[in-house]
Amino acid sequence: MLPLFAVGQQNVGFKGERVVSPQINADGSVTFRLAAPKAKHVEVKGDWAANDGIGTFVKGKDGVWEYTTPVLPSEMYTYRFDIDGVITLDPANPFSCRDVGNVFSKFYIGNGCADYYQVHDVPHGSVTSTFYHSNAMNADRRLNIYTPPTYGKSNAAFPVLYLLHGSGGDENAWVELGHVARIMDNLIAEGKIEPMIVVMPNGNSAKTAAAGETSDNQAYMPVMSNYLGNKRGQYEAAFPEIVNYIDARYATIPDKRHRAIAGLSMGGQHTLFISLNYPEMFDYIGLFSSGIPRNDYDENPFFNDLQAKFEHLHSTGYRLFWVAVGVDDQFKLLEPTEKMCNRMKAMGMPVTFKATPRGHIWSNWRQYLLEFAPQLFKD
Repeated sequence: MLPLFAVGQQNVGFKGERVVSPQINADGSVTFRLAAPKAKHVEVKGDWAANDGIGTFVKGKDGVWEYTTPVLPSEMYTYRFDIDGVITLDPANPFSCRDVGNVFSKFYIGNGCADYYQVHDVPHGSVTSTFYHSNAMNADRRLNIYTPPTYGKSNAAFPVLYLLHGSGGDENAWVELGHVARIMDNLIAEGKIEPMIVVMPNGNSAKTAAAGETSDNQAYMPVMSNYLGNKRGQYEAAFPEIVNYIDARYATIPDKRHRAIAGLSMGGQHTLFISLNYPEMFDYIGLFSSGIPRNDYDENPFFNDLQAKFEHLHSTGYRLFWVAVGVDDQFKLLEPTEKMCNRMKAMGMPVTFKATPRGHIWSNWRQYLLEFAPQLFKD
């Protein structure tokens, strides 16, 4: 018989680090510390704009290295340490997240948009992971569904936002990096958005689910999804299967007026082609740092005849076409995005275009969602 005290046994080192890192300072700067007396050079590499997110530590007499950032605006930030050329997480910070195939430490600067990414004492919705069957793709495919706090507590039906991830992402990206559940909970509590269902499918046509959630288990490592067959149009063409699945199993209002679709990067391009090919399906369309087609794709009719498809979308009508991109987008998306929006305006198509600071990063996409969601399903 085991002694009772063995039940609570932990891994060696459970007491944690003796240093505090990161330390969020009152002015919005952040101090990082690392106990590494034998290290020769330590840097932090993060996704904030100041100094391109790079800071060099100074070693103290006690062997603890330290660096303080400039004042940072409100956001969630990710970072890692470079210790003599070895990239690693902050060992004193228990909070981390995965982006594509890399894991980063993270922290939040409050008093702004990041307050919506935090858990507050408000009613909470739920996130459910499930599989739907795609006849077109001959597979069971995974998606995540956020339902608002009041879902299931009455006979009420809800509008639906379909929210699509980018290249290298998966159905978990908007939940884990986009903080969709927290954003929705907090916006609903403030009365800024209509309570809605949010559906986040896996958009990688060659993979059915996120890494670790397929039959490959840990043999499938997350990679940029350009290598996963995502330019064949299968996922986009089969998208009505997702809509039909959700309408059949959830309390939705199953019409165009109560559906929205939006996506970031690759998911923005998915959004564009889905809305152009199925103009009767969505009244609200959002492109976040979207891939923009320069011309027709000859290999697939789903991607062809773009002029005619824009004209059809115009004649069918919609309530919102909202586009945003960073002025420093690493993929040089600003110019083609502006050209597409100008083309739409020349056709008499209403479109809202917004150029924002910085580039192809999650801080922009979270903030785009904060701005896009309050415009949905309003009369």
